[in-house]
Amino acid sequence: MLDTQEECIALLEKLRWDGQPRCPYCDSIRAAPFKLEQRYHCNDCFTSYSVTVNTLFHRTRVDLAKWFQAIHLLLNEVRKVSARQLAQEINVNKNTASYMKVRIRQAKKTEDLLLNELSKHLKATYIKLNNLV
Repeated sequence: MLDTQEECIALLEKLRWDGQPRCPYCDSIRAAPFKLEQRYHCNDCFTSYSVTVNTLFHRTRVDLAKWFQAIHLLLNEVRKVSARQLAQEINVNKNTASYMKVRIRQAKKTEDLLLNELSKHLKATYIKLNNLV
């Protein structure tokens, strides 16, 4: 799967923006990247933003790799996954896992396209990894 925060951000940028950062506040494509952070500065409305703004990952402290694992487990499993099982699987506490489940469930209603694309990509990656083992 995706192991580092940078790999996860790169995948989100590809799926959400197709390589062209777009300001979530004014919809401008005129942006400059910050060198040391995975953020951008809009040259039209002068705000800074990241790829996670207006997504289920916005303002989270949990690594994106753990979010991606949770999405893969919750959307591709045949049987239901409890918060306790999810917590053990992705190595977070039960309350965090429960919060993640709620956010993912809400995102299925509002961010269906991004979540579906991400789920497809994660499923394909997981299948490739299983074939290598």
